[in-house]
Amino acid sequence: MARRRRSGGRRHPRGGARQSGITVTIEGLPELRQRLRELPTELKAACFRALKESAGAVIDGTKGRVKVDTHNLQNGVKARYENNRVRAEIGWWDRDDRYAIWQEFGTRKMPANPSLGPALEEEKRHLPDRIKREIRRELP
Repeated sequence: MARRRRSGGRRHPRGGARQSGITVTIEGLPELRQRLRELPTELKAACFRALKESAGAVIDGTKGRVKVDTHNLQNGVKARYENNRVRAEIGWWDRDDRYAIWQEFGTRKMPANPSLGPALEEEKRHLPDRIKREIRRELP
């Protein structure tokens, strides 16, 4: 009799649980990062404030769209920030929320019910204006 092998769940490369989220690639990002490194500290801080505001809007938009059953996904969506790189990651990192990816993209037997993707699409139009506004506050 053949036995089924259990797949040992993959772990996050940094040692934590597997993440459920969407990766967005921005064209020209290496050039942008280089230019950000050359900016004065005050302008980097302004960009980071705009990023945090935008990430908060994506989180709020996701919470408003996510399928609510136990409020687990609604309460579990979070942002992680890297200030020195002006970077934010938004998604679900708790093991109890691993089904978020099934909700977002669907499965063979379940249709997709995206929440993070649409929230990100809506917010990406506003990020450039947020950055401009924060930088203008810093400039004399």
